[in-house]
Amino acid sequence: MKQTSRLISFLIFLSLILNACGGTSNASRTLTVYAAASLTDAFTEIGKAFESEHAGTTVVFNFGGSQNLRTQIEQGAPADVFASANLKEMDTLVSQKYVMSDAPQIFLTNQLIVILPKDNPAGIASLEDLSKPNLKLVFAAEEVPAGRYARQILENLNSMYGTDYADKVLANVVSNEDNIRQAVTKVQLGEADASIVYVSDAVAAPELQRIEIPADANVLAEYPIAPLVESANSELADQFIAYVLSPAGQAVLAKWGFTPVNP
Repeated sequence: MKQTSRLISFLIFLSLILNACGGTSNASRTLTVYAAASLTDAFTEIGKAFESEHAGTTVVFNFGGSQNLRTQIEQGAPADVFASANLKEMDTLVSQKYVMSDAPQIFLTNQLIVILPKDNPAGIASLEDLSKPNLKLVFAAEEVPAGRYARQILENLNSMYGTDYADKVLANVVSNEDNIRQAVTKVQLGEADASIVYVSDAVAAPELQRIEIPADANVLAEYPIAPLVESANSELADQFIAYVLSPAGQAVLAKWGFTPVNP
């Protein structure tokens, strides 16, 4: 009788151990998402919502300039999902077989705007004022999508303010940042008189003053997202992308100033 009781106790104990081990391996998952710095606020919120709907899942983000993220992936950094602020970086990964050619999807668009410190000490009142000498402007670097878009906008504005307008504005640039959020931070701290950033960045910093850029001079930035071929969590990566494209995910993007593709 004692032997039978001991056997039953042992079997129950063994069952509990096996269930615990099985539950841990199935429930605990980490999804690593590499995303453009401009997505920081929106994707952080989306990540929390995704985690709440996928018990045991942790979403880890690496935010930065799209060009730096692409380089990290090329150098072997483990990632499950890549979300870029332009098509160029995604196309490069496709050409190198890090992403399947039919995988990228455009999940939002964005445009740019001029931001100024809250007290606007330089007295900038118009786009034309950006060409006045002795200003301190901070842009994203030219290799960063936002920096490339900003310079394209300046060239577009040459027809309005003179053929040397872009050169005069660029002469006022005192720092070129690795990602657009760094440029925003310097304006917030009063270390710059102005910057050209995404509309979504301005939404995330409502205390800053803004100058809108005319539609015919502005740039429409398209953001693609895709799973990585070597993702260790391909199914979960697909689920995250589906959530970003869902009405709930698109609503979060709209809240943070992006233009969703599935309104």
